[in-house]
Amino acid sequence: MTDSPVAITMPVEDGLSIGWLTDLVVHAEQSGIDTALVGEVAGPEVFATLGAMAARTERIRLGSGIVAAYTRSPALTAMGFATLASLAPGRVIAGIGASSPIVVGRWHGGDFEQPLTTVREFIGLLRAALAGEKLNHDGPRFRSRGFRLDLPAVDVPVWLGAINPRMLALAGEIADAVFMTWCPPGEVGPKQEIVETAATEAGRNPGDVATVLSFWAYAGPDPEQALERMRRQVLAYAMVPTHQPAFVGTFDNLPEVAEAWQSGDRAKALSLVPDEAVLAQCALGSDMLADRIAAYRNAGVDLPIVLLTGAHVGDDIGPQATVDALSRIATH
Repeated sequence: MTDSPVAITMPVEDGLSIGWLTDLVVHAEQSGIDTALVGEVAGPEVFATLGAMAARTERIRLGSGIVAAYTRSPALTAMGFATLASLAPGRVIAGIGASSPIVVGRWHGGDFEQPLTTVREFIGLLRAALAGEKLNHDGPRFRSRGFRLDLPAVDVPVWLGAINPRMLALAGEIADAVFMTWCPPGEVGPKQEIVETAATEAGRNPGDVATVLSFWAYAGPDPEQALERMRRQVLAYAMVPTHQPAFVGTFDNLPEVAEAWQSGDRAKALSLVPDEAVLAQCALGSDMLADRIAAYRNAGVDLPIVLLTGAHVGDDIGPQATVDALSRIATH
């Protein structure tokens, strides 16, 4: 699978145990999957989970997808990635992003302001710390005096999660890869142009900024239930202010859905989400999964990332079936 790599993101919102998720990554490694990512929402803590996976694997790359730039200090985040890099040298990726007002503000009581400034400053400090530099910084968003990492890790690439134009440009300016999501194949090119222009303006070679992209997929035995699960996920993410622009091009009745959502009628909002809006963003079944991966590669994506989902919370069959489908796709 090295010539046409694919990656997976763990189903961390499905209530599955860390032991089971780790077993799935071991299976993915044996199946030839290139990279496995762990997101952080309200379930597994990302560094503990990745540590368990690193201890049981030998080849597969492991990364965060994503760690918010608000919920940990840059110094503590550097400690986490350095710990992982010591356990799995050359296999660790730092996926960083702004997250959302819901996660940062409501859940963690943080201040979701100045996301561009926050992410820029955070990544600069993270890179400096991982390189073993002493941090003496007093910026608009972070302060650190005298911190020096005792376990430097210089081989940890930074992937920046980006949806909107200014964050896409920042990825081109400072990241090793732009990490897109909620982006149909037809929208990849215009977003890459933003990244490449910013990279050029920053004096970088645009070719040095990879494009990775995650999308939800299910290739298990219960596609009808999985479609309804995906419909709920598309609705939930489309109603997040920072994410909503990503759905404008494929969600024709988005204003009507948003009006129902904002009025508190969540059932009506869900009923208004068309299959077309779901399947523009997600892949259902092995054939659609194979076609979507091919479409992303043709659009210029270097690493398609399949966000595994179950047909329902607690589904431990669907995600494994999707990994098996990916393995078959890669060998044909």
